[in-house]
Amino acid sequence: MSTNDIGLEIKDSKVLVKKLNSLLANYEVYYQNLRNFHWNVSGPNFFELHAKFEELYNSANLGIDETAERILTLGERPLSSFEEYIKHSEIKEAKEISDSKAMVETVRDNLNILLKLEREALETASEQNDEGTVDLMSGYITAKEKTVWMLSAYLK
Repeated sequence: MSTNDIGLEIKDSKVLVKKLNSLLANYEVYYQNLRNFHWNVSGPNFFELHAKFEELYNSANLGIDETAERILTLGERPLSSFEEYIKHSEIKEAKEISDSKAMVETVRDNLNILLKLEREALETASEQNDEGTVDLMSGYITAKEKTVWMLSAYLK
């Protein structure tokens, strides 16, 4: 068997990269949904939600970059076009949502999709003894679980 530059089996890494590219595509659509909400939120919760959406899209931007760089580290190419993102994303574009509660619900639901994908990637990485990806996914999962809890509390 042949290994990539960091000593992991190429065949195994290709399986993981497929999962990471799916995560990347979903992250990109989630990011754009957050930008949309940041720009278009209005009403009595404007100031807190405008700031929260900005915080979340800045965090998502970092996750996008780290996920793409992990794919490159594994010796593969990250998806990099909007066409690819839309094709490979479970998260749908949030068009025409103007209600702030619906925005928060959409963000929470998007995060749950990302969590599912991160858990799948973590499991695959763990099976392949890919500690770098395990560490990355573990941190993402912990942060997103807390955010989902906070958004759920906000919606009650």
